[in-house]
Amino acid sequence: MDKNDQLAQRFEDNRAHLRAVAFRVLGSTTEADDAVQEAWFRLTRADTDELDNLGGWLTTVVARVCLDMLRTRKSRREELGEDVPEPVAGDDPAREALLADSVGPALLVVLQTLAPAERLAFVLHDLFAVPFDEIAEIVGRTPAATRQLASRARRRVRGADPVTDADLPCRREIVDAFLAASRGGDFDALLPLLDPDVVLRADKTAVNSAAASPGAPALASEVRGVSAVAGSFLGRAQAAQPALVDGAPAAVWAPGGTPRVVFGFTVADGKIVGIEITADPERIGEFGIVIG
Repeated sequence: MDKNDQLAQRFEDNRAHLRAVAFRVLGSTTEADDAVQEAWFRLTRADTDELDNLGGWLTTVVARVCLDMLRTRKSRREELGEDVPEPVAGDDPAREALLADSVGPALLVVLQTLAPAERLAFVLHDLFAVPFDEIAEIVGRTPAATRQLASRARRRVRGADPVTDADLPCRREIVDAFLAASRGGDFDALLPLLDPDVVLRADKTAVNSAAASPGAPALASEVRGVSAVAGSFLGRAQAAQPALVDGAPAAVWAPGGTPRVVFGFTVADGKIVGIEITADPERIGEFGIVIG
């Protein structure tokens, strides 16, 4: 067996693992196959004599390809609006069903709501035990920031209540009522909209921006409980506009039409259980945002 045949065999030995990673990140067997094929093309152009861990190298390559595909998918949805569907079906329904069953339909639905970097960090670490320092190189963040990405994704996976077309109007009504009460400074109207264990989280950029703005209310990175969250949010959404963020009801502050702050809401059983304030431009760029 010559060198090329040996390389092809070693790639085939890793194909099932690579395809499993790609499918869980992308949610589509067709796209997963494309990602694996791209990894093969890159392998044939690489200096394999210096690859001590071929499996790890291939996993990293597939992860990078998948991340690029997710980001392209998000950008395309922003350009064309909500008519662009999330690709989930392949050419082989039986194979698609088998893979979906191995992950769990509910998990696939929730994964589709995550930002690309969050989704990749969660899949690689929690499902495939890839160390955070290796994932950090793929997503271009520090290991600590990558750990936070996976943590946020894990919370959403464990506690998310996926949005369906049927309950979208109800959730929008809850979010709109919350925004109206916040703008009006109506503390009593905010309370019944919040779950007793509600959590408000803000990223570092949002916290620092609030601290640097004269007269702006202080913002903590995490606030828990109905009264504390309601108090923290009073008057904070004066210029916020209703929006869909990755298909879920939310709000954005978008001066000049450019989103600067995103207010994300997690709703379960008719109550807001989580609010996330995001002002990091990089993360906002990964969201699919439709204002209005």
